[in-house]
Amino acid sequence: MTHAMLKGSNVPLEATTVRAVLRWVPGQGVPDVDASALLLGPDGRVRSDEDFVFYNQPRHPSSQVWRLGKKRVAEGLTDTIQTDLAGVESDVSHILLVASADGVTFDRVQGLCILLYDASVADGEPLTTFDIRPTTGEETSLICGELYRRGEGWKFRALGEGYDNGLQGLATNYGISVDESEGMAEGPEVAPENTATAIVPVPSQASAATQHASDISSQPLPPEQPTAVPALPAYGYPQQPAAAAATVQPAYGYPHPTSQPAYGYPPTAPDPEFRLPPQGPQFIGR
Repeated sequence: MTHAMLKGSNVPLEATTVRAVLRWVPGQGVPDVDASALLLGPDGRVRSDEDFVFYNQPRHPSSQVWRLGKKRVAEGLTDTIQTDLAGVESDVSHILLVASADGVTFDRVQGLCILLYDASVADGEPLTTFDIRPTTGEETSLICGELYRRGEGWKFRALGEGYDNGLQGLATNYGISVDESEGMAEGPEVAPENTATAIVPVPSQASAATQHASDISSQPLPPEQPTAVPALPAYGYPQQPAAAAATVQPAYGYPHPTSQPAYGYPPTAPDPEFRLPPQGPQFIGR
């Protein structure tokens, strides 16, 4: 039978291995919640940083406390810490079960509760349930409950104590040395937008070519050259002056007073008595 607990109440545990299930209802604007555990000595502080089980260190070196991870169930989302109470080192007197939201207050988390199960019973009913209600609503981390030694056995106490400085602040309060570069920081630092940056120009091939072109353009241009196209050779025959070639047309086989040499033969003087032969009658009857 499940035992519904009130804040500050406690209950003895007969199970030797327990699963502490943190559950909440997801939705629009609801932050993601993480479960973690702190193993404390008799002085109420961790013995070393290894006594912190969280998303970046999911298993304790003793292998008796570990994080199972998140899961979606019909009632919402869960994140789970499992503990083998029988194997926990004798100098560990308390195990804190913690919920944290990354930079978001718990007044936006709906249906937050912690359930304890006997891990040796498959699909069993929870041993205890505790509905967690933040006191101020400004908490960003909560100690949901604690497992603690009592004589030869263990008990569970419902706490619901809140902190407004997140998981990092809570862990620091119990002796964890937090290095912000190790992953508990909320994100990488972003350089300010207005930071001035000195830019040193580096010579390149393109800039050298541009400078060379600029040097050439500053020099005086050479005088313009004639644009006339020289006459092509006449395939072995003497080349005539350009003026004569431009004014004299061929006479289509007949002598012309100013015609060019007839392909190597000397030009003949025109015959004043020369007449064309009769045209036409010789073709009659043919």
